[in-house]
Amino acid sequence: MKARDIMTTQVISVRPGVSVAQVADILVKRGISAVPVVDEKGAIVGIVSEGDLIRRAETGTARRRSWWLSLLTGEVSSASDFIKANALKVDDIMTRDVVTVSDETPVQEIAEVLEKKHIKRVPVVANGQLVGIISRANLVQALAAAIHRPHLEVAQSDTTIRDQLTERLKKEPWAHLSLMNIVVTDGVVHLWGIVPSSVEKNAIRVAAESTPGVRSVADHLSVRPIETGY
Repeated sequence: MKARDIMTTQVISVRPGVSVAQVADILVKRGISAVPVVDEKGAIVGIVSEGDLIRRAETGTARRRSWWLSLLTGEVSSASDFIKANALKVDDIMTRDVVTVSDETPVQEIAEVLEKKHIKRVPVVANGQLVGIISRANLVQALAAAIHRPHLEVAQSDTTIRDQLTERLKKEPWAHLSLMNIVVTDGVVHLWGIVPSSVEKNAIRVAAESTPGVRSVADHLSVRPIETGY
């Protein structure tokens, strides 16, 4: 699944010359938390979010720095705060260093971008043009669609189930396969052995439950700290 499969294509955007008052009005009336800023060619040049509007002179929320803090942060930082609080045009308050993804970006990478950058949404571009936007809500919607997607149950042999689960756990650095055994009978996965923590025990159970063809899981694992020594 890629960005183009889950993005919102009817993107509300504004031009750099639009007033701050107009943007605030758009956010409220449309029930959105941010709006991309595009130039006359449709290329994204910035983004304005609710965070850019919470420190404003009109509402008495402008940042007030004490004289000693101003000395520490410098005149440039103080001037920047003044612009954010008093500017009348979007061009002066928008975030210019915009994180974007392409319409071909896999959904997994998009989730990582939102998480690592601590952002709630990311514009989608194609051929230099803004073509969509993806929010955290869109990712949740994609999850809901995937979970409820109708699929045909394909019978798996016990051997295939065991091999698939084993290979899956081999790729996980936290799994201690040398201390456990997996037995599959009529689609029921029996987990035997020792794990060092209840977290790993639960993770192995989840891995088994989500393996194709598994009917149920019988968890016989014991939690016991792994002893190390010579």
